[in-house]
Amino acid sequence: MAFRTAGVIGAGAWGTALAQVASRAGLDVVIQAREPEVVDSIRERGVNDLFLPGVPLEPNIRATEDLADLADCDLILAVPPAQHMRSVLEAFRPHHRAGVPIVLCSKGIERGSLKLMTEVLGETLPDAPQAVLSGPSFAAEVARGLPGAVTLACADEVLGEALMQTLSGPTFRPYLAPDLIGAEVGGAVKNVLAIACGMSEGRGLGRSAHAAIITRGFAEMTRLGVALGGQAETVAGLCGLGDLVLTCSSPQSRNMSLGLALGQGQTVQQALAGKRSVAEGYESAPAVRQLAAKMGVDMPICLAVADLLEGVMTVEQAIEDLLSRPLKPERE
Repeated sequence: MAFRTAGVIGAGAWGTALAQVASRAGLDVVIQAREPEVVDSIRERGVNDLFLPGVPLEPNIRATEDLADLADCDLILAVPPAQHMRSVLEAFRPHHRAGVPIVLCSKGIERGSLKLMTEVLGETLPDAPQAVLSGPSFAAEVARGLPGAVTLACADEVLGEALMQTLSGPTFRPYLAPDLIGAEVGGAVKNVLAIACGMSEGRGLGRSAHAAIITRGFAEMTRLGVALGGQAETVAGLCGLGDLVLTCSSPQSRNMSLGLALGQGQTVQQALAGKRSVAEGYESAPAVRQLAAKMGVDMPICLAVADLLEGVMTVEQAIEDLLSRPLKPERE
């Protein structure tokens, strides 16, 4: 199973970084952007000035606004914001050839339907083999060629092996896993938890509170993943615990920086004002709350974040509610 050309749908920071990964792995790459200024920037200056400024792009990355230009690609990396995944895949449907794999690289849960991205793909392009790429990776670092490792989840072992070999490089190391659900839940929930860590940091609650949020948040992530049919071992890997640690540990994370602003007293509207890049945790938090209720999973940190983002409670109320919960065994 050989891949020679890759199409990247979505030219945000992460899509552009993955275009770099695919290009360095030896593929000819076409990246599709909604913004004409991004296409012009890549074509004329070899850089994505809007979403990844200052990072020179590989010369064999070609930019386009037209999804039809991806029709002949052997492999598709889908990287639109999670809440736009369905509409983007529907728009791509006339150009997709049956059997061409689609690797889902966006992290989130669809609001309204409460569907994972694999479910959205299954409904929009049912003849597309699926894989999920997720893990601890800041776009700017990956784009510059700094070392990193991710989870590549694929139920088809042969396809997964081929994708892993295709996308790996000297500084980009995918690890293969069969569990797409666990990989998706880890990527979606960690964004919500990163907002909680940012709020703690913004309020100056200390490193002990920070560690507690990560650890108890990981327990919430694992409970939801298992309830949905995923494996705890997957969530404990790069796509869950690894991504959680990274995203909760640096203001470079859009989600943590949102929480940091809220903890410092900004409103949600002030914290989001002027941002071109999406904080997926803001979009996914209501869906995580609904999905937890639907599955009967206890996720108090994620629920507090969702309530806070909707203005139902303040940061002070969220902290008080979490600390006043009944005591219980750690394993529960």
